[in-house]
Amino acid sequence: MADFNVVLDPGDYQNGEVNTVVEIPQGSILKIEWDRERAAFMLDRVEPTIFAKPVNYGFIPGSIDEDGDELDALIVVHEPIPTGVWLKAKVIGLLKFQDDGEMDHKIIVVPADDRNTGDMIHSLGDLGARWKQQIEFHFSHYKDLKKPGSTAVLGWGDAEEAKQIIAECVARFKK
Repeated sequence: MADFNVVLDPGDYQNGEVNTVVEIPQGSILKIEWDRERAAFMLDRVEPTIFAKPVNYGFIPGSIDEDGDELDALIVVHEPIPTGVWLKAKVIGLLKFQDDGEMDHKIIVVPADDRNTGDMIHSLGDLGARWKQQIEFHFSHYKDLKKPGSTAVLGWGDAEEAKQIIAECVARFKK
């Protein structure tokens, strides 16, 4: 398997496009994570069925968030994307998230070439209030059965704020 942090760069994030690698397909209860040291995916844990991922979940290569992992991405598309697939994605926003006291941002993206909804989704507002409620609920509670209160959604940011976070995480990776 290719080392995604070697073969891919973060993309043209200054202009709102990022390379994104899928770890967890939408609907999965398997918490699959990229292991940077081994350049391989690993099964970290199996989540309770009620906390299946509501959206495809991945990372932006060539970036490190404040928690020490690659910067997370939530990939909004109407189909599950298999683990290990990479795509070019359009940045539309940011979920400000804290896990065990550390910032663990989630960049919200859509495929750069989505011929079903691509011309209709340009910002978080285009996803609707209910979508945001569901994402907030999931990330606020998915660890409650093991570590209640260990996660917190701190709000949302627009694409410009997301690009700032990406830039910080790319700089951290380069250090």
